[in-house]
Amino acid sequence: MRLRIRHTTRYRFDNPVTYGLQQLRKTPKSSHQQTVIAWKTDVEGGRKELSFEDHNHNTVDLISFERDATELTVRSEGEIEITETHGVVGPHRGPAPLWLFRRATARTRAGQGCRALIREVKGETDLARLHELSRMILQAVVYEIGATDAGATAEEAVATGRGVCQDHTHVFVACAREMGFPARYVSGYLRMDDRIEQDAMHAWAEAHLDGLGWVGFDAANGICPDIRYVRVATGLDYDEAAPVRGTRIGGAGEALSVEIEVAQQ
Repeated sequence: MRLRIRHTTRYRFDNPVTYGLQQLRKTPKSSHQQTVIAWKTDVEGGRKELSFEDHNHNTVDLISFERDATELTVRSEGEIEITETHGVVGPHRGPAPLWLFRRATARTRAGQGCRALIREVKGETDLARLHELSRMILQAVVYEIGATDAGATAEEAVATGRGVCQDHTHVFVACAREMGFPARYVSGYLRMDDRIEQDAMHAWAEAHLDGLGWVGFDAANGICPDIRYVRVATGLDYDEAAPVRGTRIGGAGEALSVEIEVAQQ
């Protein structure tokens, strides 16, 4: 399947920005299950300083603000060819070592709530146990926008019993690591069946299994990623895979708008 993606992020400020830098992780990865046919990022109100690949093989664009800018617009778009692999991404690639993905972070540290979920996981194989974990997370954390904030941890999501795809992913990663599996956070795009326009990127998890390598689990939808999913960035948690991270001086009174279109060609 070939997908066409357009992603526009627009910032407006009541007061001018004196200085600002942003790291963008919006460029999809090329791998055996997806090929980037074309991709470009344009900036208005700033400029692209450089691009590099981080330790997770994420493409990172460094964007600077124009001095005294009151608006910054970043437009990314391109075409991606997806091959069905039933969620299997394959062998681990460095430079980050595989053992690193067993390490808990502040967002993915398993506590009482995650351990209670793990105790209920059944399955004759590792793959079956991870599928069961994904199913249980969807039952334990009901999808609800606004129930958590952007800084919520896995334990907070379990305690609340409500959350969004970011929360489901952090819970899965926390539990999988506690069960002994390397696990990582994935941000990307998902072609929806009922609409083209979206207001946010999607998130899911990957766990590493002997003999298969990395395998994706979308606990928010109760499935493994298929040809509707486009992998963009991976990391230990949301912080390493976030579409935008940055800092600025000035720019009080920020208003943010995001427009995303994901359509089949």
